[in-house]
Amino acid sequence: MTAEKQTIREIPLGDLERSVRELHGDGYRLVQIGCTAIEEAYEINYSFDKDFTFLNLRVTVTPETEVPSISGIYWGAFIYENEMHDLFGIPVTGMNIDFHGAMIRTAQKQPFSVTRKGEGPCRNA
Repeated sequence: MTAEKQTIREIPLGDLERSVRELHGDGYRLVQIGCTAIEEAYEINYSFDKDFTFLNLRVTVTPETEVPSISGIYWGAFIYENEMHDLFGIPVTGMNIDFHGAMIRTAQKQPFSVTRKGEGPCRNA
């Protein structure tokens, strides 16, 4: 088994679209977009692969920050972007397909939002 080299590049949100366009032009494929809450913000990782080399672009945003969609570059990104909106409440602008919060059905709206304080398994303290 071969372990791929993985790089994490922390970038400002304003560089996201340009950086993604460059990777697309260089032949990288989108692997996933993952999001996690860190204190009162979100860390979003955009993972790409080319020739068994993983490259991650990382942006950190506050709950109110609008994140531009990359679905105009990688069409299938709309799935991950709707997931970020539905589960974390992150406003993603310009998605090619926007489910307006109805893609994922949950008992609580935006259960992983850093602004949500509640009880149960999705409680953010």
